[in-house]
Amino acid sequence: MRPAIPAAKVRLPPPRRDGLSRPHLHASLNTGLQKKLTLVSAPAGYGKTTLVSAWATALAQPVVWLSLEAPESDLPQFMRHLHAALQVAVPALAADLLALSEAAGPLTADHAATALLQVVQAYGAPLVLVLHDYHAIQADAVHGLLTALLEHQPPHLHLVITTREDPPLPLARLRARNELHEVRAADLQFSAEEAARFLNEVMGLDLMPAQAAALAARTEGWITGLQLAALSMRGQPDRAGFLRAFVGSDRYLLDYLVEEVLNRQPRALRQFLLHTSVLEGLNGALCDAVTGQQGGQAHLDTLERKHFFLVSLDEPGQWFRYHQLLAEALRAQLAAEQPALLPLLHTRASHWFEAQGMAAEAIRHALAAQNPDRAADLIELAVPEWRRTLQDGAILPWLEALPAALLRRRPVLCVYFAKALLQAGRWHEVEGRLRGAEQALRARDPEAHVVVDEAEFRRLPAEIAAYRAALAVALGELGPATQHAAQVLALAPPEDHLACGAAAGFLGLTAWRQGKLAEASRHWAEAQAQLLQAGHLADAVGAALAQTEIFMARGQLRQAQRVSEQALQVATSGHGPPLRGTADLYVSLSEVFRQRHNLAAARAALQHSRALGPLSARSSYEGRWRLAQADLELTEGRLPAALTLLAEAAACVQPGDFPEGRPVPAVAARAQIRQGNLEAAHAWVRASGVSIRDEPSYLREYEQVTLVRVLLQASDTGIAARREVLAFLQQLAAAAEAGGRSGSLIELLILQALAHDQAGQQAPALTFLERALDLAEPEGYAAVFLEEGAVMADLLRRVLKRGVAPSYVRHLLQGVRGSGKGLRSLPVVAGDLRLSTREQTVLRWLTTELSGPDIARELGVSINTLRTHTQRVYDKLGVNSRRAAVRRAQTLGLI
Repeated sequence: MRPAIPAAKVRLPPPRRDGLSRPHLHASLNTGLQKKLTLVSAPAGYGKTTLVSAWATALAQPVVWLSLEAPESDLPQFMRHLHAALQVAVPALAADLLALSEAAGPLTADHAATALLQVVQAYGAPLVLVLHDYHAIQADAVHGLLTALLEHQPPHLHLVITTREDPPLPLARLRARNELHEVRAADLQFSAEEAARFLNEVMGLDLMPAQAAALAARTEGWITGLQLAALSMRGQPDRAGFLRAFVGSDRYLLDYLVEEVLNRQPRALRQFLLHTSVLEGLNGALCDAVTGQQGGQAHLDTLERKHFFLVSLDEPGQWFRYHQLLAEALRAQLAAEQPALLPLLHTRASHWFEAQGMAAEAIRHALAAQNPDRAADLIELAVPEWRRTLQDGAILPWLEALPAALLRRRPVLCVYFAKALLQAGRWHEVEGRLRGAEQALRARDPEAHVVVDEAEFRRLPAEIAAYRAALAVALGELGPATQHAAQVLALAPPEDHLACGAAAGFLGLTAWRQGKLAEASRHWAEAQAQLLQAGHLADAVGAALAQTEIFMARGQLRQAQRVSEQALQVATSGHGPPLRGTADLYVSLSEVFRQRHNLAAARAALQHSRALGPLSARSSYEGRWRLAQADLELTEGRLPAALTLLAEAAACVQPGDFPEGRPVPAVAARAQIRQGNLEAAHAWVRASGVSIRDEPSYLREYEQVTLVRVLLQASDTGIAARREVLAFLQQLAAAAEAGGRSGSLIELLILQALAHDQAGQQAPALTFLERALDLAEPEGYAAVFLEEGAVMADLLRRVLKRGVAPSYVRHLLQGVRGSGKGLRSLPVVAGDLRLSTREQTVLRWLTTELSGPDIARELGVSINTLRTHTQRVYDKLGVNSRRAAVRRAQTLGLI
């Protein structure tokens, strides 16, 4: 007598009362009804059963539901269970199938398929057949039955398969014929919004949105993971602490993953999972090295085919990782079952990564293997290259993990430690590490094991002095900084270009902070040359960035553009990604273009900068980029957008190495003035503490000029107070001129011109404006005039009547719309010259594949005339070849 078939196997499960409505997935399953097969394939716990049963319950047509289990190993048993499922949903159809099956003789896949197709064809009405947990099927005959059914399936039958792994059915053929609808783990996982609804509405946790989002991210949208996390969280008094600590070793999660996932695997695959759980990323060769066995790639292929909580990390499918909660559960289980094996697994991984040149991963595994000496060796070998590319930001946690006794024997590591602390802003700890380095250097045993070159030890005294100079600069102690920089030059031999370059950079910084810009520029040029010779290209890019900023402060826009463009060639000429600081160079270049009022080029430079990504930027980049974008919005008259960007910039400003020339709050105050919001501008004055009774100061010059702008706008300023403001304005102009800061002086002269014009004093107003134009014309300044709007346009027209710089003034007047709220972009290019209409036409033809004679014929000119125009284009762009002209024009946004 055959055992009775449990009703739960052949009846459609009722919808869960606590289920979460997911209408977009129901709509997706409805779309699938137009095709032969809907495949719902995902690992355990992704809600396949809940989704499909809820959807099927709402359907108008009959649904045949068959839940499959592991004993489902042969065709006769499958057919018996299918017959029972049909008897529940469509009894008449079940009787016909039984009759046909018994009349067919020995049951084969073909006979079973023929019988099933006949009864379905005869039924004729829409019908849905759901085979739930199809991964339980191991019988080839059942797969053959389904393959035959799919090949000849009548249009009114729709097949739904839910499974943890893709079945051996002709899926590729169905996909190519557009007869397959797929719902995968990525479709099933909860979004942050769904996770919040599930946790609060279903699980009753009443979490804050940020807490729900954190759990959604932690579980990667895995539904069962969220449910188990919610169960663990119930009754927790410290929910924030639970969220921080929630990992795959939580008891509910661990029990589920061990029982439902790990223990269901064959012994060899189970061992593979445990041993490779120590890895963040997996590939076949690495897995072989860590497990000491062959077949790692085959295991990964099996896991991928089974959708076994495996996430692909690259397009070719060579690198993977485990779902983070599964990985943590596996590690917890490994630590419980085979704790003595952990050091060996990590050591094997460390050696494999070292052989592949992947130093960071090699160090991490050496530390996990509790082998600090090996980790120290790897750090000492790796840091010089990271230092050259400014990629050593991750070193601090590794150094903090090393024993103090080991560091006392490693002077090189002590110096690296000091630099890492400097970068982290932990300045009070730096001097102790530098002293430790000096002690370790004095006590060093020349016969002791070392992995670095002996020359590295000879360099250490100069390097220690360099970091003392850096610490002094960070603390604002300019005198000691200069002394330590001089000590570097005294200790370092001339061939130590890195130390000499660092010393020059520190001298440049101290001069810059003191407002000695010409001196600072010389030091930074020397620093850049030395760093290039040392091969530290990223540091050289940083030196070029400093020069660019200083040249702009000095009013030398052409020099700023030249230095930044040359540095960009260095930064982007290698085979790897752009160097750190490349994105920042484009930000500075955008400011040069904006000052010349070439707004298209300024926008293009900022877009180039953004496209490079965070690895090519310095720590202060996010604030600088938003500030530059806000400047552009202000120039084009979009004040609300500018104020939004300035608020974002203020929120993400980080202190950098360079002096902060334009504090964001002061820039925002200027924007408020242009918007007519003088109350907000006066609020900034009160908050900043700046006063016209202060001495002119380079580091606060921008704020002091902003103060003058606020006071000149005030309607209640009396005659005496206005005279005081003008006197302070004169002081600022004198200080800027004495400091060689023509960029500031031009603006101050413009303000003096506007102030005198406002007071009805036309002669001095035009005198100040003439002087500003005289300074600005050689460098091609435009924005500083045009942003003053209609009142400046009026002044420019008056000065034009006096015959002052007529070509330049007419050029400026082209950019004024007249309202003062927005400005037209001017056709300004490299240097202070413009391309004529004919030269612009020639430039466009240079981008084509046509030869010179062909271009001349198209333009209807002689070849000699074309050569004349072309040479003028080259001269104005500062290049000497056609290819270089096209590249420069693209950089400038001209084509």
